[in-house]
Amino acid sequence: MCGIVGYVGHRDSQPILLSGLSRLEYRGYDSAGIAVIDADGALGMRKRAGKLAVLRDDLTAVPMPSGTTGIGHTRWATHGGPTDANAHPHLADNDDLALIHNGIIENYAEIKAALVAEGYTFRSETDTEVAAVLLGREFRAHDGDLVAAFRAVVSRLEGAFTLLAMHKDTPGLVVGARRNSPLVIGLGDGENFLASDVAAFVEHTRNALAIGQDEIVAITAEGVTVTDFTGAPVEVEPFEVMWDASAADKGGWSSFMAKEVSEEPDAVANTVRGRIRDGIVAIPELDGLDELFAGINRIIIIACGTAAYAGMVGKYAIEQWARVPADVELAHEFRYRDPVIGPDTLVVSISQSGETMDTLMAVKYARERGAKTLSICNTQGATIPRESDAIVYTHAGPEVAVASTKAFVAQVTAQYLLALHIAHIRGTLSDTEIAQQVLELEEVPEKISRILSDEQAHIEQFAKWMADTRSVLFLGRHVGYPIALEGALKLKEISYIHAEGFAAGELKHGPIALIEPGQPVFVLVPSPSHSPLLHSKVISNIQEIRARGARIIAVAEEGDAAVLPYADEVLRIPFAGPLFEPILAVVPLHIFAMGLSTAKGLDVDQPRNLAKSVTVE
Repeated sequence: MCGIVGYVGHRDSQPILLSGLSRLEYRGYDSAGIAVIDADGALGMRKRAGKLAVLRDDLTAVPMPSGTTGIGHTRWATHGGPTDANAHPHLADNDDLALIHNGIIENYAEIKAALVAEGYTFRSETDTEVAAVLLGREFRAHDGDLVAAFRAVVSRLEGAFTLLAMHKDTPGLVVGARRNSPLVIGLGDGENFLASDVAAFVEHTRNALAIGQDEIVAITAEGVTVTDFTGAPVEVEPFEVMWDASAADKGGWSSFMAKEVSEEPDAVANTVRGRIRDGIVAIPELDGLDELFAGINRIIIIACGTAAYAGMVGKYAIEQWARVPADVELAHEFRYRDPVIGPDTLVVSISQSGETMDTLMAVKYARERGAKTLSICNTQGATIPRESDAIVYTHAGPEVAVASTKAFVAQVTAQYLLALHIAHIRGTLSDTEIAQQVLELEEVPEKISRILSDEQAHIEQFAKWMADTRSVLFLGRHVGYPIALEGALKLKEISYIHAEGFAAGELKHGPIALIEPGQPVFVLVPSPSHSPLLHSKVISNIQEIRARGARIIAVAEEGDAAVLPYADEVLRIPFAGPLFEPILAVVPLHIFAMGLSTAKGLDVDQPRNLAKSVTVE
């Protein structure tokens, strides 16, 4: 989950490294560091515990010599706490070699013991320093050939890793290697970049190369060389980053989360754009795959966290429209229970980053057992799409805040498009029925915009009044249930308070015991016109908990007067069909979580203990 960046070129590397790290800090903010080979050929390094600002202040107070070759790192701690000593880069070979790492080296203890027996010493608690010391040893054993030394090192490592390293004896060269962890190349004019995410270098170039599994890359100012772990040359896949650097900036907003909530209408609109022809869904990435979709008899959606809740919403649409049985599984549980899958199973993975380790390993497991795989992803050049048989990209743009918002609505939208695409192929909906659903989907962005303009100020003020709240419950039925789970997760992530989401029908089976006077409960109220039976049942649920003193916050459609006698607060959403309500109903919950966190004076974008992209198991 750490952020890594490397640079070789004609400019001073320090501003480039620090700028890149600022765009990668969402991947980890326990500590940060850089290493640079200066004009005199000396290797300098500086690293500090805390957020990137601590390192910046240190470099301002005591500058380092400049140089045109450098690497930088922002950390999410795994092995060893967030201290100066455990921060990256780690040095080896008499402090002439610097190495940074994203991932977990599972056999580090065994390697460390062997190195200690040879007389090597260590200054940190990390698994990363083991790789650095081993690389220094192999650098000498391979007569100063850093690429050959890398090949020797990666042959001994187990686990997930992206490694970047440089040595003062090979100035103008940064070498990287990856296994089960992200790495991309940025191609500039007389300069080249390495990073865990294109965001690190997009202000300098939008031309990129995707590095595959078990590959080593060497960059110089003049060029790039990629080989596999055996040394064989590899063809790399070029792509153009489809957004510019301004998309990853706050742009005057108080937080990235505030900016990204404001972009939820665009996230839906951009995901739909270019995928509708004459009222029918036609996804260009899926051209030629009709036989695949016609032949499946089961869909399994795998994801983690917010993406899993998006998958739960998608399940309703897939089953209702495409008439294919669908299950939603947590990716980190999927491969450990020996699931029954085969060639007639489609495994749909959902990951904003496309690098979520649990999801990636589940995709690989599914392919090994003969299942077809499709990825829903927001990030070009990511690993999970390249490991899948098919891909549907969301077009939410870069999401920097750790708590996902616009990516969630884009993921739900992509699944709706997929469901309608499959329905067309299998003939489970007529063209007229598909056109009706498409029309509703195309109206969603404007409806989200109305929520933002009409309700956001009210919700934020309401959140301020609840700043001292210690526990919040969320209830929903049908597609409202996963939205209740998502609303609770957002509060946990950024407000650090107890929050739980429940299926409203489960209330009498245990959770009602949690209700006491004053307990805030958000209730997702179905439409009285589209879902009258569910609406009446949810109204009954509201009466049950209100009778026990709960404070009711209803999320209900405009014009629903039935909730007014029973709700203490009503957050209104525009009228929409049952399957489109969740994309609207989640928006007030995102706003509320953000407002409550802000009212408590917390860091909305960088909540404690969390990182954006979970690239370790």
